[in-house]
Amino acid sequence: MSHTKRLSQSLTASWSFGQFVYPTTEESQSWLESWKVVFARDLIDSRVVAIDADASVEDACELLLTEDIPCLAVRARPLEARAGNPYHGLFDYADVNAFLTLAATRHTFLPDDSRGNQRLNDIVTAAKAGRVPVHLVSNLSDKNPIEILPHNATAISLLEVFARGAHRAIIQSSVNAEEFVGMVSDRRLLSWFDGYSRETPSFKGFLSTPIHSLWLPSVSLNAAVIAAESSASILDAMKLMSEGGVSSIAVVEENHGTLLSAVSVTDIGKFVAPSQSNQILTTPLHYFIARIKESDGSTDGADKYPVYSVLPSSLLSYTIEKLLATNAHRVFVTKESGAASPTMSPTLKPNLTGIVSIVDILSLFARIANVQNVDPAQMQRHRRASSASSQLSDRDSFLRSRSNSRTSVQRSPIAISSSPSGFSVLDSVRGSPSVPTVIEPLSLNRTASRKSISLKKDSLS
Repeated sequence: MSHTKRLSQSLTASWSFGQFVYPTTEESQSWLESWKVVFARDLIDSRVVAIDADASVEDACELLLTEDIPCLAVRARPLEARAGNPYHGLFDYADVNAFLTLAATRHTFLPDDSRGNQRLNDIVTAAKAGRVPVHLVSNLSDKNPIEILPHNATAISLLEVFARGAHRAIIQSSVNAEEFVGMVSDRRLLSWFDGYSRETPSFKGFLSTPIHSLWLPSVSLNAAVIAAESSASILDAMKLMSEGGVSSIAVVEENHGTLLSAVSVTDIGKFVAPSQSNQILTTPLHYFIARIKESDGSTDGADKYPVYSVLPSSLLSYTIEKLLATNAHRVFVTKESGAASPTMSPTLKPNLTGIVSIVDILSLFARIANVQNVDPAQMQRHRRASSASSQLSDRDSFLRSRSNSRTSVQRSPIAISSSPSGFSVLDSVRGSPSVPTVIEPLSLNRTASRKSISLKKDSLS
């Protein structure tokens, strides 16, 4: 069995009407009046940290790590600034993942594979010159378009942004439109709705509906699940996230496919970026999870790792609490016959049936608020169609070779130690002749003063 698997290749859920539970008109109108007077500026959960457009990707990664923030705002280049655009875009861990995946796999593709993609060509050209500016990598993942809202924007304004797939919005100052007071994330808005339910009995009652009875497109859509087996490598997970246009994937137990945990682009970025060796990319996911997740504690009883699953019968309120408690962007829906635990019996058959994401839930609220043209899958479809790895190769793509063969990555003795930055690094991988040397183009080096991520010039020529 392949160590990594995409349980789907497309997100084809239809948002057509069915036997779903809806609030009454009176209830929805009452909620809407409350949401209209909640200002986005009062929900800010992150400051705006800017970086020059021509700063290197290495500098941007270091700033993300040292500032411990979810993303950076990339300042506009001169022509953009003169046109009144203060920022070129955003840079976050999804972009780090897309960049590193490109760096690690670029040599496996034919020279013609990047034809027509000017940005990828520009990145490779810059890498050959020895320095990749961050503006080339800003939103390389297609997951974080820059969204700027006025100072008087409301919760409804945020729903309009987040329900279509964006994850953050920058809020303008009331004094100067080119100054900004902070960012609001989709998670913060979801947290606000959770608090609102505690003060509004009718809304709390609506959230007490089982998720299978609500207008959530991917609850029972196995096609929405992208997963990797626990023995797959970090690089395998990075490729899956890049190709699938998602920020996290399920990690399932080998052979029987039950959910072990989940990993995200942020998990991987914080683990890989400070490392001293590119060999970290061969770390099996079960070692990676043991290192980064065990300290997170448990959310359901005495489980070793945070639980990232819910059942179709789980209440929407419980699902929201699970998303917030695990700091995840999505939770995975398992069959009713299986326990909502990451440690399940090896005799069980694969039990992942779908997902529920923050975007799905906010899209549900957006429809209640009469927001038009809500399609939470639109941006993901675009990401899958335009992902760097998908555009680089139609014939020899990582996904196709995986689905048509029974590749094997042997487990190997691994020594894990602590780096000066406090992050774990892979010190050595021994006895693994079957591990492909696909990471040669990537160099992860630390200078005396900073962490460094670079593309080797000779490997991209």
